[in-house]
Amino acid sequence: MEKLFDGGHFFEGPRWHDGHWYSSDLYGPKVYKISPEGKGEAICEVPNQPSGLGWLPDGTMLVVSMKDAQVMKVAGDGSISVHGDCRPGTVSFANDMVVDKLGRAYVGTFGFNLFEGEQPERGAISRVDPDGTVSVVATGMDFPNGMAVSEDNNTLVVAETFGSRLTTFSINADGSLQDKKTLGQLGKAPAWDSLETLIQLECAPDGLALDAEGCVWVADAWMARALRVSPSGDVLDEVKAPEGMGLFSLTLGGPNGNTLMICCAPSFADHERKPVKESELWIQDVAVPRGDARP
Repeated sequence: MEKLFDGGHFFEGPRWHDGHWYSSDLYGPKVYKISPEGKGEAICEVPNQPSGLGWLPDGTMLVVSMKDAQVMKVAGDGSISVHGDCRPGTVSFANDMVVDKLGRAYVGTFGFNLFEGEQPERGAISRVDPDGTVSVVATGMDFPNGMAVSEDNNTLVVAETFGSRLTTFSINADGSLQDKKTLGQLGKAPAWDSLETLIQLECAPDGLALDAEGCVWVADAWMARALRVSPSGDVLDEVKAPEGMGLFSLTLGGPNGNTLMICCAPSFADHERKPVKESELWIQDVAVPRGDARP
């Protein structure tokens, strides 16, 4: 494993696009573009905390603005403007996002403010259409987090962090979701009675990506590892974070498509991450490359 880039407060939402890596630094609060050699530059600032990233078919970059639950367009000069407002579908933050081949953005929204220790409430998934129209397409989600869309654009894969599971939906022609199924139960689901019971986790699925064999690489934010999970839900491989680091998100990319990039930091709590720049991006080659899935 090799360190690619460092100096972030908390890297999240990594992507590979048009020959470069991208990642949000939540508490930066900036989005970085990074060359395969590890040279990075901030390309925009998102005052209300950037998270999930994606691109419309015309190449326009989208970024989730977490605290005001909006999806923003990023112009070539780095300025941002509202693309879609998810606030009618959530009482708390927006988080990760995947943009499908038709330009529909699926955004996970929290049901409660984890960072302030609120009473747990289940979250939702909103869809932002290319014209900016927002629809809530799934509710009752156990903290929706990382998401991916299959190569055929027909399946949405979602990490439910506080359900310790990977979940799939069929995507209808109009972008609505149906046929919710468990792809893999990666640990016992905790009780939702309180924050204290909620964090009694065996696995906390976070950011994820699909490879060319349809397997899911998913970050386990609880055990500082990345897991490769088969389409039948079996764990096939594991990559551990560097010593002393947690592992919170990941993606597949690189010039040959077979590089796993992981987002690492010593912890995730905002009051611990904001004052320091200890987040790092690490890369490791894997046997199976990315396919044509999103992200």
